[in-house]
Amino acid sequence: MQFFRKLLKNKVGATAIEYGLIAALIAVACVGIMSQLGDTLNNTFTTVDTKLTEGNTKGQ
Repeated sequence: MQFFRKLLKNKVGATAIEYGLIAALIAVACVGIMSQLGDTLNNTFTTVDTKLTEGNTKGQ
């Protein structure tokens, strides 16, 4: 019975879980931001490629 009382009074485990949850939320946010940024960069490079291709075709 004393083991369970000590376990309930121990706050170190709770703090570790809280830090783990915060780290997980930050990771999820980073993945979302990087995914959006990747799509934006892909669209930008596609647009630049299209414009360069059109410019080379008109010059010939």
